[in-house]
Amino acid sequence: MAIVQLRHDTEGRAYYRRKLAAGKTPMEAMRCLKRRLSDVVYKQMIKDATAARTGPGRTRGGDSSIQRG
Repeated sequence: MAIVQLRHDTEGRAYYRRKLAAGKTPMEAMRCLKRRLSDVVYKQMIKDATAARTGPGRTRGGDSSIQRG
């Protein structure tokens, strides 16, 4: 993911360049970018998991609120 971010004109590339400008080595800047990307992915996973449990119109198996006739 980080390599692709650097190959294209993305927010990740801008972030990497800011880290280099701040005096980080290329390896340090890459580590920072990877950490930033992992944080973004983790936050999205938590958001998706929360939506799957409580989202509108979604039911989980074994939902006792469903009446059977």
